[in-house]
Amino acid sequence: MKRMLFLYNPTAGKGAAAAHLSGVVDQFTKDGWLTTVYPTQGKKDATRVARELGSYYDRVVCCGGDGTLSETAAGLLELSRPPLLGYIPSGSTNDCGATLRIPRGYKKAAELAAGDSEPLRWDMGTLNQQPFVYVAAFGAFTEVSYDTPQDLKNTFGHLAYIMAGIASIPSITPYHMKVEYDGQVLEDDFFYGMVCNTYSVAGMRNLPTDRVELDDGLFEVILVRKPMSIGEIGAGLQTLLRPGAVEEGSALLSFHASQLKFTSEKPIPWTIDGEYGGSHEVSRVQNHRQALAILSGRKQGA
Repeated sequence: MKRMLFLYNPTAGKGAAAAHLSGVVDQFTKDGWLTTVYPTQGKKDATRVARELGSYYDRVVCCGGDGTLSETAAGLLELSRPPLLGYIPSGSTNDCGATLRIPRGYKKAAELAAGDSEPLRWDMGTLNQQPFVYVAAFGAFTEVSYDTPQDLKNTFGHLAYIMAGIASIPSITPYHMKVEYDGQVLEDDFFYGMVCNTYSVAGMRNLPTDRVELDDGLFEVILVRKPMSIGEIGAGLQTLLRPGAVEEGSALLSFHASQLKFTSEKPIPWTIDGEYGGSHEVSRVQNHRQALAILSGRKQGA
């Protein structure tokens, strides 16, 4: 009989996973799995359990928010032959669930996680050897809309809020840094930077879908300099619709890269997958192409 390790976060999504536990495990059983159930006990517990027990199972499935998925993936990446990963989103935002096209509802998500569909070989990232699943970011952040035009909010969401906030708060201080990536070099003052492999950040669309491929070995990189006006914000965001080149005259720089090195004059705090990722003067970000196989509603290369 096939063996599954099922990790779930009992606090994610206001405890919704626990309420659906019986139905989820019943679905696994119907699909022929002998399931070991483990409720995570705190931060990084999913990483430890996936690392210590993952190799004994044919499949590992996690249930929780993006943080639970990130922790589980980090543990599996330490194994020489990580098992196939399944995911049942149960958080408040679920960016990864949206990116992976996990069906809504516990039953349908459990059917996918227990099924035999072709997995997606998903690129993983590391920031100074710390794994991340979908985003590493630094700098200013705000969820306040200010005077951002509604059409910009609808189209660009997360980035529109960030850029509007930077334009509106004179006290925000940029970081002077050199950015080296795939043989190229930039040096400037940056208020915000994001290295990602996702279609959704903070529950809002991040990049047009034709710019993002989850398995191509490339990150989508966005760097923000100080915008002077709402008009410049709009012009900067429009660069996202033109793939490839860095536009030196814009407040927003957008490009693809497989590896980057950020060097700053003082330690810069980072977040990785929504959690604190440490403060570093030198930050090396590396794409590990197709490092982890995950059951997804999205087909390879799509």
